[in-house]
Amino acid sequence: MIPVEEIHKLLPHRYPFSLVDRIIEYVPGERAVGIKNVTFNEPHFQGHFPGRPIMPGVLIVEAMAQVGGIVLTQMNDVQEGLFMFAGIDKVRFRRPVVPGDQLLMTVELLWVKKRRFGKMRGRAEVDGQLVAEGELMFSLVD
Repeated sequence: MIPVEEIHKLLPHRYPFSLVDRIIEYVPGERAVGIKNVTFNEPHFQGHFPGRPIMPGVLIVEAMAQVGGIVLTQMNDVQEGLFMFAGIDKVRFRRPVVPGDQLLMTVELLWVKKRRFGKMRGRAEVDGQLVAEGELMFSLVD
Protein backbone atom coordinates (compact mmCIF):
# COMPACT_ATOMS: atom_id res chain seq x y z
CA MET A 1 0.00 0.00 0.00
CA ILE A 2 1.22 3.50 -0.87
CA PRO A 3 -0.27 6.38 1.18
CA VAL A 4 -0.89 9.88 -0.18
CA GLU A 5 2.33 11.23 1.39
CA GLU A 6 4.37 8.76 -0.68
CA ILE A 7 2.25 9.41 -3.79
CA HIS A 8 3.18 13.11 -3.50
CA LYS A 9 6.86 12.13 -3.53
CA LEU A 10 6.32 10.22 -6.80
CA LEU A 11 3.91 12.51 -8.70
CA PRO A 12 4.05 16.29 -9.23
CA HIS A 13 0.27 16.82 -8.82
CA ARG A 14 -1.05 18.86 -5.88
CA TYR A 15 -4.42 20.18 -4.74
CA PRO A 16 -6.78 20.59 -6.44
CA PHE A 17 -5.33 18.28 -9.07
CA SER A 18 -4.01 15.46 -6.90
CA LEU A 19 -6.61 12.80 -7.68
CA VAL A 20 -5.25 9.64 -6.01
CA ASP A 21 -5.63 9.17 -2.25
CA ARG A 22 -4.00 5.76 -1.91
CA ILE A 23 -2.47 2.93 -3.93
CA ILE A 24 -3.85 -0.33 -2.55
CA GLU A 25 -2.18 -2.75 -4.94
CA TYR A 26 1.02 -2.44 -6.90
CA VAL A 27 2.85 -4.88 -9.17
CA PRO A 28 6.17 -3.28 -10.25
CA GLY A 29 6.33 -2.58 -13.98
CA GLU A 30 2.87 -4.02 -14.59
CA ARG A 31 -0.11 -2.49 -12.80
CA ALA A 32 -1.46 -0.47 -9.90
CA VAL A 33 -4.82 -0.08 -8.20
CA GLY A 34 -5.65 3.26 -6.64
CA ILE A 35 -8.46 4.90 -4.70
CA LYS A 36 -9.95 8.37 -5.03
CA ASN A 37 -12.44 9.36 -2.33
CA VAL A 38 -14.88 11.72 -4.01
CA THR A 39 -16.09 14.51 -1.68
CA PHE A 40 -18.55 17.33 -2.11
CA ASN A 41 -15.85 19.83 -1.07
CA GLU A 42 -13.94 19.49 -4.35
CA PRO A 43 -13.93 22.75 -6.36
CA HIS A 44 -15.31 21.34 -9.63
CA PHE A 45 -18.62 20.45 -7.97
CA GLN A 46 -19.50 24.16 -7.60
CA GLY A 47 -20.19 24.38 -11.31
CA HIS A 48 -20.50 20.76 -12.47
CA PHE A 49 -23.45 20.81 -11.93
CA PRO A 50 -25.23 23.04 -9.39
CA GLY A 51 -27.89 20.94 -7.67
CA ARG A 52 -26.58 17.73 -9.24
CA PRO A 53 -22.84 17.32 -8.62
CA ILE A 54 -21.11 14.95 -11.06
CA MET A 55 -17.36 14.37 -11.30
CA PRO A 56 -16.20 15.51 -14.77
CA GLY A 57 -15.16 12.66 -17.05
CA VAL A 58 -11.86 14.34 -17.83
CA LEU A 59 -10.99 14.19 -14.11
CA ILE A 60 -11.85 10.49 -13.98
CA VAL A 61 -9.45 9.92 -16.89
CA GLU A 62 -6.82 12.10 -15.20
CA ALA A 63 -7.20 10.11 -11.97
CA MET A 64 -6.60 6.87 -13.90
CA ALA A 65 -3.55 8.46 -15.53
CA GLN A 66 -2.16 9.42 -12.13
CA VAL A 67 -2.47 5.81 -10.97
CA GLY A 68 -0.62 4.86 -14.16
CA GLY A 69 2.01 7.44 -13.28
CA ILE A 70 2.83 5.45 -10.17
CA VAL A 71 3.67 2.44 -12.36
CA LEU A 72 5.81 4.59 -14.67
CA THR A 73 7.77 6.42 -12.00
CA GLN A 74 8.74 3.15 -10.34
CA MET A 75 10.14 1.47 -13.46
CA ASN A 76 13.92 1.03 -13.31
CA ASP A 77 14.64 1.41 -17.02
CA VAL A 78 12.65 4.62 -17.67
CA GLN A 79 14.42 7.98 -17.83
CA GLU A 80 13.60 10.74 -15.36
CA GLY A 81 11.30 13.51 -16.49
CA LEU A 82 7.64 14.45 -16.63
CA PHE A 83 5.17 12.02 -18.18
CA MET A 84 2.34 13.68 -20.08
CA PHE A 85 -0.67 12.50 -22.08
CA ALA A 86 0.14 11.69 -25.70
CA GLY A 87 -3.32 10.37 -26.51
CA ILE A 88 -6.50 8.86 -25.19
CA ASP A 89 -8.26 6.04 -27.06
CA LYS A 90 -11.44 4.03 -26.64
CA VAL A 91 -12.53 5.91 -23.50
CA ARG A 92 -16.13 5.26 -22.51
CA PHE A 93 -18.10 6.53 -19.54
CA ARG A 94 -20.71 4.15 -18.14
CA ARG A 95 -22.22 5.90 -15.10
CA PRO A 96 -21.78 9.15 -13.18
CA VAL A 97 -19.45 9.55 -10.21
CA VAL A 98 -20.92 11.65 -7.40
CA PRO A 99 -19.82 12.91 -3.98
CA GLY A 100 -19.59 10.05 -1.49
CA ASP A 101 -18.38 7.57 -4.11
CA GLN A 102 -15.05 5.80 -3.78
CA LEU A 103 -13.45 5.52 -7.20
CA LEU A 104 -11.37 2.36 -7.60
CA MET A 105 -8.97 2.62 -10.54
CA THR A 106 -6.98 -0.24 -12.04
CA VAL A 107 -4.30 0.68 -14.56
CA GLU A 108 -2.24 -1.89 -16.45
CA LEU A 109 0.87 -1.14 -18.53
CA LEU A 110 0.45 -2.49 -22.06
CA TRP A 111 3.78 -1.48 -23.60
CA VAL A 112 6.70 0.93 -23.47
CA LYS A 113 8.87 1.96 -26.45
CA LYS A 114 12.33 3.48 -26.22
CA ARG A 115 11.68 4.05 -22.51
CA ARG A 116 9.87 7.28 -23.51
CA PHE A 117 6.47 6.35 -24.97
CA GLY A 118 3.85 3.88 -23.90
CA LYS A 119 0.27 2.83 -23.49
CA MET A 120 -1.83 1.76 -20.51
CA ARG A 121 -5.31 0.36 -20.06
CA GLY A 122 -7.38 1.99 -17.34
CA ARG A 123 -10.60 0.93 -15.66
CA ALA A 124 -12.54 2.85 -13.00
CA GLU A 125 -15.28 1.37 -10.82
CA VAL A 126 -17.57 2.45 -7.99
CA ASP A 127 -19.07 -0.28 -5.79
CA GLY A 128 -18.09 -2.93 -8.35
CA GLN A 129 -19.84 -1.11 -11.21
CA LEU A 130 -17.85 0.04 -14.23
CA VAL A 131 -17.66 3.84 -14.43
CA ALA A 132 -15.10 4.43 -17.17
CA GLU A 133 -12.48 2.57 -19.18
CA GLY A 134 -10.03 3.32 -21.94
CA GLU A 135 -6.46 3.38 -23.19
CA LEU A 136 -4.05 6.12 -22.12
CA MET A 137 -0.89 6.95 -24.04
CA PHE A 138 2.00 8.82 -22.50
CA SER A 139 5.22 10.49 -23.50
CA LEU A 140 8.22 11.49 -21.41
CA VAL A 141 9.00 15.22 -21.59
CA ASP A 142 12.54 16.26 -20.69
